Amino acid sequence: TKSFKTSPHKEKNSLISLSMATNLGSLETYKPHNNDLASPPNGTVSTIQKSTSSTTLASSESTLGSHLARRLVEVGVTDVFTVPGDFNLTLLDYLIAEPKLKNIGCCNELNAGYAADGYARARGVGACVVTFTVGGLSVINAIAGAYSENLPLICIVGGPNSNDFGTNRILHHTIGLPDFSQELRCFQTVTCHQAVVNNLEDAHEMIDTAISTALKESKPVYISISCNLAGIPHPTFSREPVPFSLSPKLSNEAGLEAAVEAAAEFLNKAVKPVLVAGPKLRVAKASEAFTELADKSAYPYAVMPSAKGLVPENHQHFIGTFWGAVSTSFCAEIVESADAYLFAGPIFNDYSSVGYSLLLKKEKSIIVEPNRVVIGNGVAFGCILMKDFLSALAKRINRNNTAYENYHRIFVPEGLPLRFGPREPLRVNVLFQHIQNMLSSKTAVIAETGDSWFNCQKLKLPEGCGYEFQMQYGSIGWSVGATLGYAQAVPDKRVIACIGDGSFQVTAQDVSTMLRCGQKTIIFLINNGGYTIEVEIHDGPYNVIKNWNYTGLVDAIHNGQGKCWTTKVTCEEELVEAIETATGEKKDSFCFIEVIAHKDDTSKELLEWGSRVCSANSRPPNPQ
Repeated sequence: TKSFKTSPHKEKNSLISLSMATNLGSLETYKPHNNDLASPPNGTVSTIQKSTSSTTLASSESTLGSHLARRLVEVGVTDVFTVPGDFNLTLLDYLIAEPKLKNIGCCNELNAGYAADGYARARGVGACVVTFTVGGLSVINAIAGAYSENLPLICIVGGPNSNDFGTNRILHHTIGLPDFSQELRCFQTVTCHQAVVNNLEDAHEMIDTAISTALKESKPVYISISCNLAGIPHPTFSREPVPFSLSPKLSNEAGLEAAVEAAAEFLNKAVKPVLVAGPKLRVAKASEAFTELADKSAYPYAVMPSAKGLVPENHQHFIGTFWGAVSTSFCAEIVESADAYLFAGPIFNDYSSVGYSLLLKKEKSIIVEPNRVVIGNGVAFGCILMKDFLSALAKRINRNNTAYENYHRIFVPEGLPLRFGPREPLRVNVLFQHIQNMLSSKTAVIAETGDSWFNCQKLKLPEGCGYEFQMQYGSIGWSVGATLGYAQAVPDKRVIACIGDGSFQVTAQDVSTMLRCGQKTIIFLINNGGYTIEVEIHDGPYNVIKNWNYTGLVDAIHNGQGKCWTTKVTCEEELVEAIETATGEKKDSFCFIEVIAHKDDTSKELLEWGSRVCSANSRPPNPQ
């Protein structure tokens, strides 16, 4: 048996420590605050509470499969997203035998991966199970997306019989070579740890190390388990799982003090400093610390687009989304005109920088990474946790609301969409005005890649309202599976998903699984006849898609089983009636509302963003 690790750049001193106690660990789960409710920091497991007793299990229960099932439950996974295949069937038997673990059978592996992604965003960790190679290479796109978004996701694959390793046999579900490592090699670049379990001696340790590594590094891991091992007892599984704990990462105290002193001096001499929250707040578990700094400093604060939902938007000094030329009104003006800005956990890619067009200067910035702080053009401090740095800085900062006062002076409230005659064709800005009124602490928004990015970004989230979208990877179709997983993770919330017709066509099948699970999600299917986001970057006939009878499709999937309601709306009057029905009479049903929109009805932000991204994509080669 070999364990594969391909992240040498990670901190090697953050080792997994295994408690020698024999008590079953139970979770002290993360209690989210404000808008973090639906976006808890990755790696929810923080402390392990010892139970009062340990029990020796009967030999029939002391198997690899039952150990893995109990481990998943222990770290917070109560739903596992699966697609059966002959290499994982016995393993699935043992997973579903665990009373605290529910099997969610998905229509395909890609959606199973997306569902585990959405689940991890809400719960802090997710898991999926697929079969060897044909399943693994199908789910890998979703695993890559989870890697890009720093989500701890446990991808379990049913592997070949242990007797076939090291032979010249050719197996089905492979590319016809006696080398079984193709799948493993593919996963090495999109997971932080890989374990191939093909004997029982090391299985206990390999499984625990893989799961612990996913939580520690907030990245996906790959576990392959030979198909003939899941049901075999072994002495290492003969007792309830020994509770493992993650060695806590600690800041270097001297470095922390020096970094805080330098940052406080930098910010306290500024005239109009601002704060900007980035997406790495999630992996750093620093949302509360950021809010504390905003409270103490009185600086105005904004969020980068992919950080929406990680910090409260009902805070008096929140000024919106900083997204360069497509920022919330008056937000970019305040951020880019500041003489000092602190970015907590930013990701500056071509999308978030609107084609590299942000008007920021490095010498004015403090960049706070999860484990590092860089001030201005040079001074850098390592081995410092973001949450420790922000909390300590909050105690050393002088209150300064100058930039917020400037924002308050120039701010003009947004206008309302123009009103036309009765039964006029529905416009997208009118649609989102009504979606805004649906939001509460009992809802969560999932925004699909496309114009929904920009329209949902303008929604004002009430306290406790969740929000998720996949900006770094930007895989169209992600939202269908992610909605399934997210809704399964937080059944007390009603998920509102905004999905374009082009994206829906990629992954529509798992509406079936939503119905099967009795979910009460509301999907707004925005039918504008094509890939609108790509039209605005570079148009062509390939961006036009075949129109479907979307409500008819969902009705066919429903097939009279479960609670499902569909409708098609073409004007505001029909939309109002549909929302009243979905939130009233059909509040306990899955609701699918197809919204007919003009193909050119896009947000002004998409028009601006698309032209800038097009310009960045079409830069000519540098002279050789």
